[in-house]
Amino acid sequence: MSLPHLGFYSAFALSCLGLAFHRTHLISALLCLESMMLSLYLALSIWPIENQAASFTLMPVLMLTFSACEAGTGLAMLVASTRTHGSDHLHNLNLLQC
Repeated sequence: MSLPHLGFYSAFALSCLGLAFHRTHLISALLCLESMMLSLYLALSIWPIENQAASFTLMPVLMLTFSACEAGTGLAMLVASTRTHGSDHLHNLNLLQC
């Protein structure tokens, strides 16, 4: 395994662990999701160069598009939950009380 692959895998694993164990605020969960998307974007950007496959060069652009949509939706949920509940703590959000 090369050094860039180890970096991508460790960044993705650390962001998954951060999402699993650091669930106090919604903004920290969104930051962990964004770091996961960033590591996936970097891996998808390097992969066609390594394999010399021109057919997969559109994949990073699609990933970046979906990541931007995910970030916008997450920030909209953050603003909405902060306005309705008064804070962005995840323990205040309960789907059974909606």
